Order: sequence, then structure tokens, then C-alpha cells
Amino acid sequence: MARIVGGITTSHIPAIGNAISREMFEDPYWKPFFDAYPRAREWLDEVKPDVAIVVYNDHGLNFFLDKMPTFAIGAAPQYTNDDEGWGLQPLPPYQGDPELSWHIINSLVADEFDICSCQEMLVDHGFTVPMSLMWPDRSKMTVKSIPVAVNTVQHPLPTPARCFKLGQAIGRAVASFPKDLKVVVLGTGGLSHQLDGQRAGFINKEFDLMCMEKIVSDPEALTRYSIHDLVRLAGAQGAELILWLIMRGTMTGTVSKVHSNYHIPISNTGAGLLVLENAV
Repeated sequence: MARIVGGITTSHIPAIGNAISREMFEDPYWKPFFDAYPRAREWLDEVKPDVAIVVYNDHGLNFFLDKMPTFAIGAAPQYTNDDEGWGLQPLPPYQGDPELSWHIINSLVADEFDICSCQEMLVDHGFTVPMSLMWPDRSKMTVKSIPVAVNTVQHPLPTPARCFKLGQAIGRAVASFPKDLKVVVLGTGGLSHQLDGQRAGFINKEFDLMCMEKIVSDPEALTRYSIHDLVRLAGAQGAELILWLIMRGTMTGTVSKVHSNYHIPISNTGAGLLVLENAV
């Protein structure tokens, strides 16, 4: 049977993609951020996942404000990256796992989640930046991927509690897949940041660190926030915390922390990295 070997959280800021393409790993601004990732990659080398479920939000490349599904899951044999206007060089396509995708989609619908299934799906920096951070050498990357796009842009957004339950349902779906696969779940985005308006540049370090502690020890505490709470405490784009909660929901009740890092600011954002394993 398939099983989830762990979960990872990471930021997906487009500026990170530019810094990667320009190999700015030793640049004084970027070095403290990039130095956190070798341990995450070492862990991935140890557990050797077959599939990565990547939870992110689309930024207008595949969906726009006129058509914005709450939850969309890729069911394609491959996912193409494209120019989205940030100056990022499009990356080669990512291999999908449509059999596992359809199993998850069918299971989620049976679990009363209404899913937009995508047999064609462009993926933007919300997907590609985390993949590049975790698997920087595409020539050696064998992991397949399943994109899970969640609306964090067009209100109303799904609540933290709803997203945590979606993660739990994805966890049940993976556990019922009959093939022997190892799956890692990436929750991307965040932490606190606001890109526009009077609070542009807003970062709440105290709230970020509390979230990083609670996502490990007591994720249900975070599900009691409303979306408006998250906007107030973490900024308009800080609502991306719901993507982390989906990742956490896929795991069992108790997890152990393999690695963590918090660094501010990266492009006006609180950047958090966590590597979690299901507790034995």
C-alpha cells in the first residue's frame, strides 16, 4: 500500500526562483535562506519518495479571478511550466502520476470534497520553486508529482479547518492506494507577508514562530483561526498558511520534527522550512 513518509513546508516566492537561476547561493542576502535546504535534501535522499504531492496556490497562470476553483488537483501525465511574467525561465515539464491522482480525486469526492480535476495543468512558481529547492538537479530527479492548487486569492477562501480536513482526506486516499509507493507532501507558501496596500511589507515574526510550533505539536489550534484572523495576523497573503495545514492534515496525529528553519525577510516574506515525519 502507498504511505506518506513525511511532509515539508517551504516558501514559494518567485524571487527564490530567480536567485536559483542566477546561482546566488553564496550571496549575503540569500545565503542564510539557501543554507537551510541541504538538510531537507539529505532527508529526501534517505526516504526516497516516489511521488510528491505539492500543495500550492496558482497565481494566474492556470486559473484567474474569473474562474477560480477552491481545490484543483492535477491528473495529467506531465505538468508544464510557462512564462508567468516574473522573469523566471520556464523549466522542463514535471512527470505526473495520473493513476494515483485519479485515486485521490475519486476518494476525495466520495469523502464529500468537490474537486476540480485537471487533465491539463500549467504549474507556476508556487509549484516549481519548492520542487527546485528540494530537487535542484533535474537530471537526477525521479520523483513524480501531483499538484494540488488551492484558492488563496479570490475570496471566499477555504477555512483553515476545511483545509486541514482536506489534508486528512488526502492522507486516507493515499493510504488506500494499492501500490507500494512512498509519498511526500509539500505544503508551500507563507508565512506572514503582505504585498500591497497600507501594510505592504508586513511581517509578524511572533505569529510565524507560533505557527511553526503549532503545526508540529497542535495543528488543530491553527484550524480555529478564520481567514480574516489570518489576514489580520499574517497579512493578506499570509492566508497561505492553509496550504501548510493541508500538508499537516495528511500526516498522522503525532509527528516528529526532522529539521526547521525560519528566516526574514525574503522578498518581504517570513520564510519557514519544516521537515516532518510521522511518529513511530
